[in-house]
Amino acid sequence: MQEKNSLVVLWSSGDREVALKMVFMYTLNAKLRGWWQDIRFIVWGPSARLLSEDTELQEHIEKMRKAGITLEACKSCADMYGVSRELEALGIEVRYMGEPLTTYIKEGCKVFTF
Repeated sequence: MQEKNSLVVLWSSGDREVALKMVFMYTLNAKLRGWWQDIRFIVWGPSARLLSEDTELQEHIEKMRKAGITLEACKSCADMYGVSRELEALGIEVRYMGEPLTTYIKEGCKVFTF
């Protein structure tokens, strides 16, 4: 990642309206309009369950994937909600995220949290 032009979007909110009206809209536009070169989108906590149940949100995730946004999810969180397989089926890399997130921060990536 090029730290100065890298963004990590950490989505933990279980609020569907926040996802549709802010998180997904900003993340996709940031990539499509070139505001950030490298974008990682991390599904963490209650957002994992919401995403596993909502087909409209899943369609937005597919648009992000096709745009070249790296999709990741916290395995510990996804396992707690019993949705790891569902997230993997969406093309999301499900792994333990504590260490990778720490690395992103230490490398100087910008982190935007919802």
